[in-house]
Amino acid sequence: MPAAVYVLGLSVFALGTSEFMLSGLLQPIARDMDVSIPRAGLLVSAFAIGMVVGAPVLAAATLRLPRRTTLVALLAVFGLGQVAGALSPSYGVLFASRVVSALACAGFWAVGAAVAVSLVPADARARAMAVMVGGLSVANIVGVPAGALLGQHAGWRAAFWAVAALSVLGLAGVLALVPTTARAGGPDAPRLRDELAIYRDRQVWLALIATALNAAAVFSLFSYLAPLLTETAGLRESWVPTVLALFGVGALIGTAIGGRIADAHLFGTMYGGIAASAAVMTLLALTAHLAVAAVALALLLGVAAFVTAPALNARMFNVANAAPTLAGATTTSAFNIGNTVGPWLGGLVIAAGWGYPAVAGLGALLAVLALGTTAIASRLHHGTSRVVAGGAGASAESGTAGLVRRG
Repeated sequence: MPAAVYVLGLSVFALGTSEFMLSGLLQPIARDMDVSIPRAGLLVSAFAIGMVVGAPVLAAATLRLPRRTTLVALLAVFGLGQVAGALSPSYGVLFASRVVSALACAGFWAVGAAVAVSLVPADARARAMAVMVGGLSVANIVGVPAGALLGQHAGWRAAFWAVAALSVLGLAGVLALVPTTARAGGPDAPRLRDELAIYRDRQVWLALIATALNAAAVFSLFSYLAPLLTETAGLRESWVPTVLALFGVGALIGTAIGGRIADAHLFGTMYGGIAASAAVMTLLALTAHLAVAAVALALLLGVAAFVTAPALNARMFNVANAAPTLAGATTTSAFNIGNTVGPWLGGLVIAAGWGYPAVAGLGALLAVLALGTTAIASRLHHGTSRVVAGGAGASAESGTAGLVRRG
């Protein structure tokens, strides 16, 4: 595997840490900014909103720009967004910094995936993307708990400074190891009009809806996991980084399992992973007051949530491989639509006074809806016998970003 792919994975580690670390920082941020937990939870949605908008917009805007230059610029903006967050004097400024950071993060995902896939032969695309998604999983194992630990002992702003430093390392790696590419042009240059044609396919929309619902299910709960652990399960706040690390371990295990079985059993992997997520969250809704159960189910939720990631992304590649740039960018947007809606719905449940276990029940319901959407897509797929991926004419870049995002 080229060293440049691992550099991209390191950069994703920084991006992923920033994206998810707020799950362990909601309480100190809420105290410092004098806002409620649900309002602090909207900072998670702020990042997701930036990802929703940024992925397709920046993918289209940079379609013909040199990719290494684009990656460097996006990492620089992302790092500055972290600095702005660390220096935020008010909730409003912090909210804006999260949106700006997310815009850069979204663009990096779309372009970085294209670069990773272009650097390896066609039969190594999944492994290249596994390195990038692995950076996200490691962020959940190491970065998110470390951010929570920093937040408890050095203040939540220290976590933002740490991510800013990581983004500098990633930027240096991209400059040193990612090869220079010329500006795209000529008859083979990608054309936005051609890529927009994917939106005429109902299977594309079903894939996006399933991805969004699955993400909403998981992150409606994950965004409020820390207060659930402390206020419902009765754990001390010092336990939160450990439990978040367990979720990350589960995510890494789930990604590895999903990557091995998704190619051969695409819909089976989606069915199994989404159904398992629904079951885990149902159990958590019923047993959240038991500390042991809450900790064990957090680990299992990581496995179930991320085992679907390779299958969901591969599904998009299958139905939209003719438009690699927008396919991956739109999948990223779908994931983050779920990331936006999930925490918002979870906040409504909490604000209504139903308690944190009810948020787990909400997640289970959303997962069931994702399962239904997957069933419709599967039925239509088998009814038309559509086979797109892996065609003889597929180029090394045609798989670009359909594999972009975890979840």
